[in-house]
Amino acid sequence: MGYMETYKEWCDNEYFDEATRAELKSIAGNEDEIQDRFYKELEFGTGGLRGVIGNGTNRMNIYTVRKATQGLANFIIKQGVADKGVAIAYDSRRMSPEFADEAALCLAANGIKAYVFPTLRPTPELSFALRELHCTAGIVVTASHNPPEYNGYKVYWEDGAQVTAPYDSSIIGEVKAVTDFNTCKTMDIDEARACGLYNTIGFDMDDNYIEALKKMSINGDIIKQVADDIKIVYTPFNGTGNVPVRRILKELGFKHVFVVPEQEKPDPDFTTLDYPNPEDPKAFTYALKLAKEKDADIVLATDPDADRLGIYAKDSKTGEYKSFTGNMSGMLIAEYILSQRKEKGLLHDNGAFIKTIVSTNMADAIAAEYNVKLIEVLTGFKFIGEQIKLFEQQNSYVYEFGFEESYGCLVGTHARDKDAIVAVMALCEAAAYYKTKNLTLWDQMIQIYEKYGYYKESQVAITMKGAEGAAKIAEMMDNLRNNTPSKLGDWDVLEARDYKKDECIIMATNEKKSTGLPNSNVLYYALSDNAWCCARPSGTEPKIKFYIGVKGSSLEDASAKEEALKKAVMELVGQ
Repeated sequence: MGYMETYKEWCDNEYFDEATRAELKSIAGNEDEIQDRFYKELEFGTGGLRGVIGNGTNRMNIYTVRKATQGLANFIIKQGVADKGVAIAYDSRRMSPEFADEAALCLAANGIKAYVFPTLRPTPELSFALRELHCTAGIVVTASHNPPEYNGYKVYWEDGAQVTAPYDSSIIGEVKAVTDFNTCKTMDIDEARACGLYNTIGFDMDDNYIEALKKMSINGDIIKQVADDIKIVYTPFNGTGNVPVRRILKELGFKHVFVVPEQEKPDPDFTTLDYPNPEDPKAFTYALKLAKEKDADIVLATDPDADRLGIYAKDSKTGEYKSFTGNMSGMLIAEYILSQRKEKGLLHDNGAFIKTIVSTNMADAIAAEYNVKLIEVLTGFKFIGEQIKLFEQQNSYVYEFGFEESYGCLVGTHARDKDAIVAVMALCEAAAYYKTKNLTLWDQMIQIYEKYGYYKESQVAITMKGAEGAAKIAEMMDNLRNNTPSKLGDWDVLEARDYKKDECIIMATNEKKSTGLPNSNVLYYALSDNAWCCARPSGTEPKIKFYIGVKGSSLEDASAKEEALKKAVMELVGQ
């Protein structure tokens, strides 16, 4: 069926509610709009669903959510684990509560218990809750840091991580097999409650989550020493972090926490933000203004579902607030945790430090310093969560820390996804500790650079929307895959890894070996002088991303090398 036929089906079929049909009829004659909404189904990938809210097969709406949930329900039933139930959380975005209920009622209609948070909650708490409740799966309705017109739907499995192989492809297959919306089940919410199939998660789950975080504190006594002196500015970006972040900091003893008032309450329009992403410097405009007024030591921001954390800290020499990348904040936390655990005799002999392949090589140096195993995984925090599960199953390593460059990390194993709430806790405790040494977090970051080398990373994202854009991204990857460069600017290509082919080529000898990681459409080039670059199409957005990393002799040298390598990569792909 072509897109126009599908459009007419949605306009005429009484399965779709009257408001949906009326809105779709209003765009009759606008073929470009109709094509964009119906030229494909919103893809259910390994990260679930993510798309613009609206009516049509290529949009986030109650019908695409119901279809995804019916596929998930079919998989759960086939696995024979329907009796364990599914936990559901949602964020502050438009339609998030409605999509959460839609998912819960579809599960209920399939005889699967749903456990739903009564109000918005952070993604990491969902990961925690489904393990506490011994559920078979979890769902979070969120579009993370995307613009306000987006929403999404992420699926977790019983270990608390987003679904990995082999279940991910099986669930995708079940969702794709649902070809008729009329087969997607639902039921009345009052009936579901009466049958014990729709259950509200109690506030005791919040208490349990916060207690789990507090166990990760290493130097709680030091917080009390500097509580009167340290000042923290925080913004939840109108999302889920406001309540748990304030609570954990208060219970740890921090006295001066200032929340950005314009970004405190839930706001699906993110009125003061172009883009609720802690990676975007413009998103810190209000927080930095408040920080200067309060003379804050540290400025923190969590994205709407509170799995990512952005940070600014004061440079004691200039008084300016300096921004941290996700790699920098990850290394700051790693150095703090590993050094303090070593000092207190808490570091495990078989400890492991996990990073993704597009994250900083400084992690390798820190792992070597503290004699912990460094493990690389594919991009996506679910692969870090998967490693924690394997450690437990195989009794091999003990998880010490894991992070990815996209502003996400996990301290502890209470959750199996990145957790900005525990990251806030760790960074604030680190700020307290270093304050006793007359150091700000920026001062400490400079000391880390001096100790390990001036590593610097960045990325370039090229957006190509629609069917034409998807084809261009595919062509760009094919060209790179079939024409491996021997040099990138001043850097020699030492290794070329094709994770889709599971092939690593040692360029000097042409020796080929396995990458050792699962299949993924990713190309990676290990370069001379501890540099690297990586090409990867986004799984959630119409983008292709190029990641690069260099090592310099100073901040200035690293910046110059980063710019030179970025230019060489863009020239390679004709940009």
